[in-house]
Amino acid sequence: MLFDTANLTYWIFLGIGIFLFMLVILSGGGEDQDLDSDVDFDADVDADIDLESNIESNITPDLANYHDSDLNFLSILSWFGLGKCPLLILLAINFSTWGVSGWFLNVTIGGFLNTIPQGFLGVVIFLASFIFSIFIGKLFSHPIGKIFANFGEETEGDRLIGCNGSVTSRQIPYLIEGRIAQADVVDSAGNLVTIEVCLPEWAKVVPHRGQEILIIDRQKHCFIAIAKDTSDQDKWLNSISKR
Repeated sequence: MLFDTANLTYWIFLGIGIFLFMLVILSGGGEDQDLDSDVDFDADVDADIDLESNIESNITPDLANYHDSDLNFLSILSWFGLGKCPLLILLAINFSTWGVSGWFLNVTIGGFLNTIPQGFLGVVIFLASFIFSIFIGKLFSHPIGKIFANFGEETEGDRLIGCNGSVTSRQIPYLIEGRIAQADVVDSAGNLVTIEVCLPEWAKVVPHRGQEILIIDRQKHCFIAIAKDTSDQDKWLNSISKR
């Protein structure tokens, strides 16, 4: 009953979901263009809400109805999880959940009936598993999107300079010691990334576990950090202002 041909549809859905997840990983977290479109989508919804409040009293009834229908359509898409994470990840969640839940219902109910559900009951299971997959996609699209975004996080370059973080190692060593520590840093996009950090030679304060830091530079194998809200930060800011 587990590999009954009646379950073939759900096995295909599960295979599509797994394939999309693998595609997300290989493509670098499903970000880039998908993320840009998601940001644009959220911005469109926000803009529509602002636009409605600002010009509702100045537009004709026909235009108002058109705008309301457009806003409702965007709100519906947002409810389904679109805009909360890249579309590729959302589809991967939906297809995987649809496949697993449909297969599970088929096998479970089929165990009581001693046969795979067919006809009307089969249609009910098909629709129920679909609705469940949409709900799960809406519920987990944002947190799972954040998890997979870490696969595509580019920690090279200067994008983390000026960002805040916290020390996860016992303490941060100086660069000249030839050792590194780890810290969790939140970038400008709100993504949490773990990086290797060291202190510059001129730093006076040694940050310990849990202490907040500021990323100020990048070396070949690590980032340079200093303790946040200390004399070291004041010194660094002064040197920046004099350039």
